[in-house]
Amino acid sequence: MSWDFETDPDFQRQLDWIDAFVGAEVEPLDYVLGSPYDIKNPNNLKLVPPLQMKVKARGLWACHLGPELGGQGFGQVKLALMNEILGRSRFGPIVFGCHAPDSGNAEILAHYGTPEQKRRYLEPLLASEIVSCFSMTEPQGGADPLVFTTTAARDGNEWVINGEKWFSSNARFAEFFIVMAITDPDSPPHERMSMFIVPAQSAGIDILRNVGDISAEVATHAYIRYTNVRVPLDHMLGGRGQAFVVAQVRLGGGRIHHAMRTLGEARKAFHMMCERALSRTTQGQRLSEKQMIQEKIADSWIEIEQFRLLVLRTAWLIDKYGDYLKVRKDIAAIKAAMPKVLHDVASRALHIHGSLGLSDEMPFAGQVIASYFLALADGPTEVHKVTLAKQLLRDYRPSTDLFPSYHGPKLKQRALDKYGQLLQSPDDVV
Repeated sequence: MSWDFETDPDFQRQLDWIDAFVGAEVEPLDYVLGSPYDIKNPNNLKLVPPLQMKVKARGLWACHLGPELGGQGFGQVKLALMNEILGRSRFGPIVFGCHAPDSGNAEILAHYGTPEQKRRYLEPLLASEIVSCFSMTEPQGGADPLVFTTTAARDGNEWVINGEKWFSSNARFAEFFIVMAITDPDSPPHERMSMFIVPAQSAGIDILRNVGDISAEVATHAYIRYTNVRVPLDHMLGGRGQAFVVAQVRLGGGRIHHAMRTLGEARKAFHMMCERALSRTTQGQRLSEKQMIQEKIADSWIEIEQFRLLVLRTAWLIDKYGDYLKVRKDIAAIKAAMPKVLHDVASRALHIHGSLGLSDEMPFAGQVIASYFLALADGPTEVHKVTLAKQLLRDYRPSTDLFPSYHGPKLKQRALDKYGQLLQSPDDVV
């Protein structure tokens, strides 16, 4: 039996380097640059690539990928521990070559791409020469693919795509989009759609507007209209009608990494909360001496540590089984718990900072809004709770009797049947 809460010394040294590097070199980028995905911006080009070279020299580039794709083949536990640190900075993931949605899109291309697709799209994506977009959500259907209306119809040697997509992140900077569209409307619900690579230069792509939120420096979530957009037949990813299968490749491990990055963000708010509590005085006492402040600090630490253990346990299970389906309920639990942890910790930090906490000079209001984003991205919290409940209930069986199997009188009779002859006076048993 093996059960350990320690990191092996060699990898801990890597984590220590990442921690110091992100603090000294990467976090300052958040205050002087705009979007991490604006990779052709002259200021980004001046500051980001040199840091990426340091990461590559350290052997920590694109560690979510296997060695055959230029990654390190790290398991999910190591990746989770890395992402806990990278989550402190908007630029952390891109400096380390593991930024969403490009990391997930790279996994899709690695699994389903043809040699030519990999040469044209995957290789420059892994080299951080380009960025990409995952264009799935639709304005009328949210994240429910069963009500999508975007279509792809075959016309000779091309597919013709028509429809609208909503909140397609980083479309304004992307060189290509991965688009989910209906190709087989008469097939079973989960076999109607296919996945396509759509070059950004294709005629008929119209970004109607870019939408942002208070937590974003630049509005990057595009509302896109595809009007008779033509792509070659060989730009389908995976088989026809396999969009659901293809999409799952990018979701399981990605949610683990996203959760740990969120944990890093929550821990950052926690550290600020503690410093503020020790620094400010009101009514003759430091804030840290007020019991209601102490309660906020205690609750925040407990929630952070509980969530961290849940995520790391799930990462460990993925490493153990090598099968996302076997830990589906655990991943769903993480996705459901994640937004609440960030929301509650950031809200307490905001409150302790008073009017300063409300201002745009502090990150807390943006973190609170980001928590609502987390509750919707990759499927709303309610969907994941339903998945979790269904998975859990599979391990139980209904009672066929009038009273439940755990009914007190029934349990007492079973106990008497087992131990009654050994008791001095069974009739006196309470």
